[in-house]
Amino acid sequence: MHRAPHHRSRTRFGTAAALLAGTMAASLLGGTAATAGPPPDPRAPAMTTLSIPSPPGGANVRVLVFHASATEESPTVDAGIAAIEQIGLTGPAAGRFRTEATDDASVFTDAEKLGRYNAVVFLTGGGDVLDPEQEAGLEAYMEAGGGFVGIHDAARTEPYSDWFTGLVGARPTTSPAAVQRAVVEVGDRQHPATKNLPLNWKRPDKWFNWEANPSGSVHTVARVREGSYQPGQGANGWDHPVSWCRDYDGGRSFYTGMGGTVDSFSETDFRDHLRGALAWASRISQADCKATITANYSAQRVTRPNQPGRNDQIGEPHGLVAAPDGRILYIGRGGADSSRPVVTDWDDPDIGKGTGEIHVYDPKTGQVTLAGALTVFGNKGGGDELTKNEEGLLGIELDPDFPANGWVYLHYTPHSRIDRDTRMAERYVSRFTLDPATSTLDPASEKVLLKWPVQIHSCCHAGGGMAFDSRGNLYIATGDNNSSGFSSGYSGNNPQPNFGGVSFADARRTAGNTNNLNGKILRIHPEDDGTYTLPEGNLFTGEEPDEGGGKTRGEIYVMGVRNPARIFVDATTDVLYAGWVGPDAGSPSAVWGPAKYDTFAAITQAGNHGWPYCMGNNQPYRDRNLPDPGLPLGWYDCTGPKNESPHNDGLVNLPPVTPNTIWYAPQGGGPDYPRDAAGVPSYSLEQQRLLLPWLKGGGQAAMNGPVYRFDAAKGDPAVRWPAYWDGKWFVGDFYDGEQPRHAVLTDPRTVGSGGLPVHAESLKKIVPVGTDGIRNLMDWKFAPDGSLYVLDYGRGFFTSDSRSALWRVTYRGGGPTPAADRLARKAAQR
Repeated sequence: MHRAPHHRSRTRFGTAAALLAGTMAASLLGGTAATAGPPPDPRAPAMTTLSIPSPPGGANVRVLVFHASATEESPTVDAGIAAIEQIGLTGPAAGRFRTEATDDASVFTDAEKLGRYNAVVFLTGGGDVLDPEQEAGLEAYMEAGGGFVGIHDAARTEPYSDWFTGLVGARPTTSPAAVQRAVVEVGDRQHPATKNLPLNWKRPDKWFNWEANPSGSVHTVARVREGSYQPGQGANGWDHPVSWCRDYDGGRSFYTGMGGTVDSFSETDFRDHLRGALAWASRISQADCKATITANYSAQRVTRPNQPGRNDQIGEPHGLVAAPDGRILYIGRGGADSSRPVVTDWDDPDIGKGTGEIHVYDPKTGQVTLAGALTVFGNKGGGDELTKNEEGLLGIELDPDFPANGWVYLHYTPHSRIDRDTRMAERYVSRFTLDPATSTLDPASEKVLLKWPVQIHSCCHAGGGMAFDSRGNLYIATGDNNSSGFSSGYSGNNPQPNFGGVSFADARRTAGNTNNLNGKILRIHPEDDGTYTLPEGNLFTGEEPDEGGGKTRGEIYVMGVRNPARIFVDATTDVLYAGWVGPDAGSPSAVWGPAKYDTFAAITQAGNHGWPYCMGNNQPYRDRNLPDPGLPLGWYDCTGPKNESPHNDGLVNLPPVTPNTIWYAPQGGGPDYPRDAAGVPSYSLEQQRLLLPWLKGGGQAAMNGPVYRFDAAKGDPAVRWPAYWDGKWFVGDFYDGEQPRHAVLTDPRTVGSGGLPVHAESLKKIVPVGTDGIRNLMDWKFAPDGSLYVLDYGRGFFTSDSRSALWRVTYRGGGPTPAADRLARKAAQR
């Protein structure tokens, strides 16, 4: 291909014939190429007042490729122009455009010419390529509604201009010069530039590090995974944006840090990436480039502090559910306010007596109603695990036909059913009726669906979450209320401590027992008469003949969970999402096994999720037993664990363990280790590899969240979260430090079988953390209007305080851009 001398400026007009011949059209414009120079005086006024048509361009879509450079022209220029020409000449007719290319910056001071282009692509090199008047012309073009696409080195262009920095979004810092193959995480599954790309896009390129991370001020559509290449000095960490967009100064700006090699432009996927970016920037199609910009969200506390001595607004926050009419029902576990006594003496009949409250918030009026209260066991205050207690009112769910029948399901521990001599209680799942007119609960309407025994001598981990699937099956999360303190915070399999012969430190009696309903996620089908039936597909039928029979419970859907306080069923897919708290060991042990892992799991079928035998991605603990529980025995086999506890009344041979989706320890997210020939990890911190670098633990109290589902026909466009979040799973932690508060994407091919999330992004600026924010996240759910409600526990324990509150997080960014009446070709609207 003939190249004009570098000092000559060129304009290229793409044609199909030129493309097929592999040549470029002849140079048509003369002039002097822009060169590098001293930084312009920022006080100098713009020397142009261009009047650009609004919006620039029209139905005859044209794209200008500007490729000036203050240094030697990059070898990617010709490849980039050829790729953009081909994109414009191929595909559906409604998406085609004409490409023109130039390195003559005077185009930005020619209003008539500049106004013809629907979008401008900067395929530039580094340095100062526009004088102040030319930059002002580009600014006027954007203000008129123009589109901009920057590719790779465009981020090094106009280094002295704050306005241009805002246009491209970020500036490179020290970056590796070599071409490296890396994984690009494609997080936006809606934008035309990314919706057709692989979730994990593996490709070679030159990867920039950024002076400042733009996430939150731009809408990031893809990130590069630093663990997949060598980012060198200046690395940005797990959140390393590589492509992003934003509505900027009246127009639309898209930037990609990819395209640093000639070969990039011959990649089918990269061209598809550019095609979508150009379609949006050129007004051929709409896209949402505001969905993750922090300023577009507003978090507002909707409940007030309680009046002194009254829980008129909120109890000890413990769970919420949204009614179809938008009302929010939320529960208080049972801890007393500071004015009420706490009874801890087992000789006192009022031991642990508390009030589990149900409040209703009506967004139409902004008013809170105390709908009702249950007398529960669970008010013993703080202290060690033999003093405090986490029983009480633990869960709430609404019947699928709630608007018609008013049925509310409550999961609680009635105080009237405790046995002070044996220190046992019963856990109930009951159905009550709520009067929709008065938002009051009728206590006489109670129908007890299911009840089972729990030990209450020792705290903690009561579970409590409930959720319905699309077939009317009710999932019930029950905790493993056994202590791990007698096993140094590891497996929680010490058979020795007991009260009245009932072990309170051996989770093999509960979570690991096929004949016990604690430490499980149950699945039943409630019937109208207050009974229930068992759906097909649970882990057991209850009638297994194995090992003599009578050793399973048919209600069990998932076994081997520790404290699943929050569960969620995505009604679109019926996938169950759960999170649970781990034990207390702060670091791994080569003798006993992994450190405390808090866990999240996407569950697609009945299974065993490990506790107390295995955690994380099937990392085993060490067995122990009488007569000396301090003596380590063999490692558990995650593929076929055996329950050989003296307290087990279920099967010895257990189902294989299903690996979990997310796990995190104080050291970080997804700890993994080299394994020996038997598959046992080394548990050496020096050999630790963190598979999920976007999260870290510490205090750790996993709080599973919802999967968001966007429906354009439903909700309130003034407040609802945008379609970008559709299908994303929200995972969080009670604490707000380095713990998770993220939205994650899973791979449909591996979800439910231990596949790691393919993408995660922080929500800590949208669901704000900190002293004046939502510091202690207790539960979160989307309402029918598309806004997010969040419970903040408060700043104390086993009580409510002035910071205990219900919050609402709304989106105010508006719909996709450009507006429908600004599309270049209305037939292409989508």
